[in-house]
Amino acid sequence: MREIWNERYASPDFIYGTEPNEFFKEQILKLSPGKLLLPGEGEGRNAVYAASLGWQVDAFDYSEQAVGKAHTLAKQKNVNIHYALSSFEDYRYPVKHYDAAGLIYIHMPPDIRQSIHRKIIRSLKPGGIIMLEAFHKEQINYTTGGPKDIDMLYSENEVAEDFKELNIVSLGKMKTPLQEGILHAGHAVVIRFVGKVAS
Repeated sequence: MREIWNERYASPDFIYGTEPNEFFKEQILKLSPGKLLLPGEGEGRNAVYAASLGWQVDAFDYSEQAVGKAHTLAKQKNVNIHYALSSFEDYRYPVKHYDAAGLIYIHMPPDIRQSIHRKIIRSLKPGGIIMLEAFHKEQINYTTGGPKDIDMLYSENEVAEDFKELNIVSLGKMKTPLQEGILHAGHAVVIRFVGKVAS
């Protein structure tokens, strides 16, 4: 998979665009800047946007091409981000360190998904927020982005189970038009979730 993503990100264009995900933007603007974790952050569009708002951003991805493009974007926007080259399994998640985490189109194999989600939850401070947008299982019927393995797509029940330790602020699916570069373009079925660690 690393080779596939490196090949995709090798394009001179930003394949998901340079603007932040709309749901992420909407949610991050509700919060006071602090420390933010962005796993699987790709080309850095959300990290760079958050940094422009004053967030201290830690991000990572396992694609060397993605990391390079994220640093390029940060330089273009004149912001600082801490962006590591790492897989989900190898990243060292500090405990009770972050004020928020953004999981934007993070689709992992089921055998690691729950354990990674638990590590992310543990990395949040009391009162910390998780923001998630990903493709719903019904996206399997669309060609506008996402894995073609239904087990890597999300249902409301799976999200509720994975994040049952959190207080659910909002959770639901919706059909929405995506305009995020060349790979997220057109109507899609997504799931959106906001959860909060107990204070």
